[in-house]
Amino acid sequence: MKPFMRQANSAGKVALAVISLLLTVLIWERGLEESFSRPSVSPKLSLRQQEMSVLATPSIPQSIKPVLLGSAPEEKLQKALREIPLEELGDRERLLLASLETSQEKRLLILEKSFHDETFQAVQENLLTVSKDGENNNLGAPKPLQIVDDPLLQQSICLANGESLEVCSDSAVSKSMAFRLLFSQGIPALATFLGIGLLLRQSWLMFRQKGTTWPPLVSLPLSLLDMTLLVAGGFVVLGEVVLPTLISPASELLTRGIASPLSDSLRVFVGYTVMTIPPLLILRQQIKGIDANITPDGGWIQWRFIPFGNAFTKAFSGWLMVLPLVLLTSWLMTSFVGDQGGSNPLLDLVLRSQNPLALLLLIMTTVIFAPLFEELIFRGVLLPVLVRSIGRNVGVIVSALVFALAHLSVGEFPPLVVLGLGLAFLRLSSGRLFPCVLMHSLWNGVTFASLLLLG
Repeated sequence: MKPFMRQANSAGKVALAVISLLLTVLIWERGLEESFSRPSVSPKLSLRQQEMSVLATPSIPQSIKPVLLGSAPEEKLQKALREIPLEELGDRERLLLASLETSQEKRLLILEKSFHDETFQAVQENLLTVSKDGENNNLGAPKPLQIVDDPLLQQSICLANGESLEVCSDSAVSKSMAFRLLFSQGIPALATFLGIGLLLRQSWLMFRQKGTTWPPLVSLPLSLLDMTLLVAGGFVVLGEVVLPTLISPASELLTRGIASPLSDSLRVFVGYTVMTIPPLLILRQQIKGIDANITPDGGWIQWRFIPFGNAFTKAFSGWLMVLPLVLLTSWLMTSFVGDQGGSNPLLDLVLRSQNPLALLLLIMTTVIFAPLFEELIFRGVLLPVLVRSIGRNVGVIVSALVFALAHLSVGEFPPLVVLGLGLAFLRLSSGRLFPCVLMHSLWNGVTFASLLLLG
């Protein structure tokens, strides 16, 4: 009777795994297809970068302006705004573009649509009464307006009214933007330079066959069938689709009456927390029957939190080395394929959020919970089982592909594959999972900080 029951259970697991895998393929196919319709955050980031450059110009030393700003930041900003269809420009961007135009005919075209906001209506009237040489067309034209909450628009309107940059620019704002620009461009540039150096050093050591003896990789005594149930059944079907659908009414009720973006951030926090429950419960059930007496030193997952300093050093080195590879992949993708859109909605949410509580929830989700959970599943459990079952090289590639696919974004897929490969390399080379968590957290944290600077 017992052999029969075991065979029945085994057949049931196989059937459940096959169904989960088929559903996962359908979910991923639909999710990747829908990602084409999601707007890319890249144009918005580029636009914010150009806006910062224009505001920072008076405070940047002349000697480093060509390196940091390039030539004619105002023209670059104007070009970036022109590349966005006029009907897709917001009211503020339309006014900004109009203030940068020297042709009154183009201004009329841009400002043809009326504004509901009274301040914007006053700006529209001001711009329509200024000729291309900066002089008012009539004596009754309004003077340059003071828009205290938008320094760039104020500066552009002031310049459009014929004043000089010295008169129009705000010294405090310019210095602040210069600092932000230096951090958002200078730090990544320095990190990329250091990363290339570390990559060359690591490649040389591997070529000389030095430092390539990696510690043993401990794998849970689970099968590929178990991994299919964990990732396809738990992570994708239950975690990304079924449970979020079930708790959606409760989430809407919880955030009712709360203004955006706090409500959006709260939904993200609750949604991500709930998503982790099914795979964690499945993993707990899978390891429940493992004999505790055979647990290896350091545990099955090899967290090894201590020593922290060593873990952080490895994580920081891994982040530096993967950064230039991800940037190169993104550049190649954009150059040869174009911007495919599908950016993570979290990026735009961080970019436009100014609510401290909303930002705190997003930080907890992206910098703490996501690295802990995703590294546990992908590098703590999946990667070692794949390496043991199908070999190290193929296992690393498969784990990186699954990691990238799980994010459901065509545009971000190639960079995420590279990031997944870098995290897998760190897992194998360190023999510890904690450095991977720190590296993942560092990656998300730096991205978060950059978005805040551009916000």
